Amino acid sequence: MTIPVYLFLGFLEGGKTRFIQETMSDKRFHDGDKTLILVCEEGIEEFDPSEFCGGNVTVEAIENESELNAKHLEELRKKCRAERVLVEYNGMWLLQSLISSLPKNWQIYQTMMMLDATTFDVYNANMRQLMIDKLSASEMIAINRCDSGIDKKKFHDAVRALNRRASIVFEYKDGSVEPDDIKDELPFDLNASLIEIKDEDFGILYLDAMDEPEKYDGKTITYTGLVAKSPKLPKNNFIAGRFCMTCCANDINYIGFLCSSENDVKLKNKGWYKVTAKVSVEKNPVYQGVGPVLNILSVIPTQKPKDEIVYFV
Repeated sequence: MTIPVYLFLGFLEGGKTRFIQETMSDKRFHDGDKTLILVCEEGIEEFDPSEFCGGNVTVEAIENESELNAKHLEELRKKCRAERVLVEYNGMWLLQSLISSLPKNWQIYQTMMMLDATTFDVYNANMRQLMIDKLSASEMIAINRCDSGIDKKKFHDAVRALNRRASIVFEYKDGSVEPDDIKDELPFDLNASLIEIKDEDFGILYLDAMDEPEKYDGKTITYTGLVAKSPKLPKNNFIAGRFCMTCCANDINYIGFLCSSENDVKLKNKGWYKVTAKVSVEKNPVYQGVGPVLNILSVIPTQKPKDEIVYFV
């Protein structure tokens, strides 16, 4: 039996407990299903199960990160025979600690993050890695405790720098809720016959194309990339991309697109090339699923960019 898991992310006193309480008090979400709520950090607010619709709710505390192991989690679930699990996660723990510890039959169904608008800047400046960890994984981000006249674009841009697919809502201090209606504008023209990607815009291209590859199907693009070759790839296949930094010098990773050529290409590994290609969306092991494959029209040696690193934020 598959056990659906709902993750509620955020930092201490960020509104996670209240959001879960409201969710469990809504019959559209909870009407008596046996539910296990795992509380991974203790805040001022506590759950009041008597207010949950339908009952059948068990609340268990995870006080130490070492308790995040498949055996212990499954024991907690079996004890109350829960059919689903809600996790109020500790904002100071990386998500991988939880994801790598879930029992095999537990499947994450939805990931939501609550952010306090009044403390957002402090966490964003001083706990950047933890913010990136949670923001990039969330499907819905609720920014609460907003004042009227809040600079929504500031929050929108901070989220979109890491996550272009999440829905964003603003919750005001008077209880009203407003969806984010700011449109994301790409720094390049998707309708151009040749989409030219500036060196500083490669990170945006990568995030957008990986999130919504179908938008690029049949398009022709050109950009400067660092070639990575591997014996594991088929002949005349390679990766062309860039090194990116998300939060600090210790967090630099290589990102890129799979390129395929019909001709025999002699490329230097770790060489810089101007790539021009027509995009097709295909299932490929490189992407562990579906992703954009660049069918090479030309690949020409070129100078490396002035700044070799791409910055997402």
